Amino acid sequence: MTPADLAAVISDGVHLAIQSGRISAEVPEEIRVERPRHRRHGDYSTNVAMQLSKSAGLSARAVAEVLAPLVSAADGVAKAEVAGPGFLNITLENSAIGTLARDIVLAGDAYGRTDRLGGLRLNLEFVSANPTGPVHIGGARWAVVGDVLARLLEAAGADVSREYYFNDAGVQIDRFARSLFAAAHSWPGPEDGYSGAYIEEIAAAVLRRWPGTLELPEAEALAAFRTVGTALMFDEIK
Repeated sequence: MTPADLAAVISDGVHLAIQSGRISAEVPEEIRVERPRHRRHGDYSTNVAMQLSKSAGLSARAVAEVLAPLVSAADGVAKAEVAGPGFLNITLENSAIGTLARDIVLAGDAYGRTDRLGGLRLNLEFVSANPTGPVHIGGARWAVVGDVLARLLEAAGADVSREYYFNDAGVQIDRFARSLFAAAHSWPGPEDGYSGAYIEEIAAAVLRRWPGTLELPEAEALAAFRTVGTALMFDEIK
């Protein structure tokens, strides 16, 4: 039994409670099913009673007490218990958990995939870390989040293009080039520039590739540090 299956079971219980006159309420559009914070509280938890409370004119706990036996009686549910201000903590039967494992194995790569977003084309741009310094943990985190989001959208049937904007122009790259130029001369870096061991390392790498760079006119030398330095930084990012 998946969370979606369990949400359907809970929805059936809500409808039965309304049809039998035990409560009078508006059925929520979405019934949320989540893992409880502590495993001893069951396999899943729902706040559906809190969602129904206002329209039912009852406390959430009173609504939960109506729903608990109805959900407990469903196939695959071992028990549903009222907790706190009106949560329903639900424990599944072992057979229901085993059925889910079987379905996953039988479906293989198709498990969890739908065509809900079929025909939709999306362009997803994420991270695009500026090539003026190493990728920090924040940028790396968003790379993971963005890639996972793209995979989820594809699993739902969407045609997803991933895009990374390589921002290798503008004022920030000028500051980067000037920072490398200063480091190559062992000069203090510009006040608005970049600093750190990586700047010294890249400056040294540029000089190894183009040994005569510092003998060029300043404008040409800066162009060399800009072109080669940005390429080296982007290699590091990749």
